Amino acid sequence: MNRIDRVFVNRGVGTVGRAFVAYLTAGDPDMDTSLQLMLAVSDCGADILEIGIPFSDPIADGPVIQSAFQRALRNGTNVAKVLELVSRLRERSDIAIVLFTYYNPVLQFGLERFAKKAADVGADGVLILDLPVESCLKERNIFSNYGLHWVTLIAPTTPYERAKKLADMSSGFIYYVSREGVTGEQQSLAHDLVSKVRSMKSIFYLPICVGFGISNRSHVRAISEIADGVVVGSALVRRVESAITSGTNPVLVMKDFLIPLVEEAHSAEKVAAA
Repeated sequence: MNRIDRVFVNRGVGTVGRAFVAYLTAGDPDMDTSLQLMLAVSDCGADILEIGIPFSDPIADGPVIQSAFQRALRNGTNVAKVLELVSRLRERSDIAIVLFTYYNPVLQFGLERFAKKAADVGADGVLILDLPVESCLKERNIFSNYGLHWVTLIAPTTPYERAKKLADMSSGFIYYVSREGVTGEQQSLAHDLVSKVRSMKSIFYLPICVGFGISNRSHVRAISEIADGVVVGSALVRRVESAITSGTNPVLVMKDFLIPLVEEAHSAEKVAAA
C-alpha cells in the first residue's frame, strides 16, 4: 500500500483523527540540517512530509518560501540532490513523502527519469503546482505507472467543472487552498472556508487536506473539524529561518512549534469519537 493511502486508512477519514501534513524546503539551510529537520518532522508524529524542490520562480509561494528557495539554491541544491536527500531520509523514516515542485525542474531533469528516481528513493507522491489540468494527463500517467500519487491543488476560486476535472485527475488526496493568493501565514481563516470544504467533501471521494496560511493551533483545530488533514508550511519554514538568523538550533525551534500542532490534529479523534 502506498504510504499516503495508509495515512488515510489509519487517520483523517471519518472518526479516527486528522492527518497532519508538514512542508519543508529541501536544502534549507543546507542538506545535512535539512535532513535533521525532516527527521524531526517524522519524530514529532506528522503523517505526511511535503518536500519542496527549490525553484527560482515560485509563482504560488510567498516571501517566506521564496527566501527558503533562494537559500537552498545558493547552497547548490538541485533535483538530483533533493532525490538523494529523500533516499537518506527514507533510510531512517517511513513517513509518507510528497515532492512539491514546479514543472520546470522536473522537465529539465527528465520527466520519466524523475518519476522513476522518485519512486526508487521512496517518495509516495508528487504535487506539481503550475501544470494545468488540461496538459497533465501524460505526466500523471507516468507517475502513476511508478506507483506515485498525483496530488492536485484546488483553489477557492476554482469553478465546479474545473474542480471536478482536478479531483478526477487526483490520487492520494486533494490539497485545498484555504484562501486566494500565495503561501504565507495568516491571522485568520477565510470566512467561507467551512462551507467550501463541506461542499467539496459532499462531492469528491478523495481525502481533502487544507493548507496555505495555517499558522497556529486554533487554525489546526478549526480545519480538523471539517477536513481530513491540515497542511502547515510557511509557519515551519519561517521558524527555521528565524533560528538560523538568531543562531539557535532550528531543529529544536521547529519541534517546539510543531508538536502542539500535530497533537491538535490528532486529537480530533477524541472529539469525533465522543
